[in-house]
Amino acid sequence: MGSVRAAGIDCGTNSIRLLVADVDPLTGRLTDVVRLLRLVRLGEGVDSTGRLAPAALERTLAAVAEYAELCRDLGCQAVRMAATSATRDAANAAEFTGGVRQILGVEPEVVDGLAEAALSFEGAMTAVDGEPPYLVVDVGGGSTELVLGETGPQAAHSMDVGCVRMTERHLRSDPPSPAELAAAQEDVDAALDQAEAHVDLGAARTLVGVAGTVGSVTAHALGLRTYDPSRVDGAILPADDVLSACRSLWSMTRRQRGELGFLEPRRADVIGGGALVWARTVERIRQATARAGHRLETIVSSEHDILDGLTQSAARRARPAGDTHLAK
Repeated sequence: MGSVRAAGIDCGTNSIRLLVADVDPLTGRLTDVVRLLRLVRLGEGVDSTGRLAPAALERTLAAVAEYAELCRDLGCQAVRMAATSATRDAANAAEFTGGVRQILGVEPEVVDGLAEAALSFEGAMTAVDGEPPYLVVDVGGGSTELVLGETGPQAAHSMDVGCVRMTERHLRSDPPSPAELAAAQEDVDAALDQAEAHVDLGAARTLVGVAGTVGSVTAHALGLRTYDPSRVDGAILPADDVLSACRSLWSMTRRQRGELGFLEPRRADVIGGGALVWARTVERIRQATARAGHRLETIVSSEHDILDGLTQSAARRARPAGDTHLAK
């Protein structure tokens, strides 16, 4: 049986991403054809208004149209699209999902936090080595998922904290004031208190960070001038180096962040909030593992996440070759 060409589209609070890959139906291994990211900020203002803004909808649907055309041109046999935190929280989410349905020809799935966590774990496990149990942390724009498991998810929790949400809610000064940072840290710590009731953080033997915030922090810790996925993917860094990079990012002005060659311009204004979420999460996990008697000293960064999980699952659902079921 030949490979299946499938596509996954992940629409989060800050970005919308596409992966087209050839998937081995026996092993599930993905061979990338194309990966794309567009920073559309769908969740702009959702935390305060509860609605998707018209300009954000327009930006995001334009990216969906671009992705739909590419999927048709590349002969994708199946497509799966998931929308996460911003769409979950928006009262007018139907405007977005209806627009996607018309453009893409598939129903976008507004997944809950636990489903998002499971997909992130599945994606990360396509390319991560290390000692189990694995704790995968996906720091997004509106939410952060934690999922613990070995060959599959055993426990998961979704926290309503992310780079866009924390920036809009707390980090308004440039750079953030000590009071703003303290308020954001208190918010994240409260979310982590709840997470610990659902996920045994101390059981983790390998901590894996995924998604844009983690990749940006890793690039900063590595001293990269431009973003290099091959350097970021699979990087194993001392936890102290990761924490230092986080503090550096949230202490900078937006202009200083904008001058970092590895950082996409539309991520520069929110990376401080994401770095704060990642740092507090790393610190809490280190405390939990130390109490469990096996202090965690290193962190793995992965470029494989919910997008890979979506693409893998799309391939399992694939229709016969040549039937892309995309809107014409």
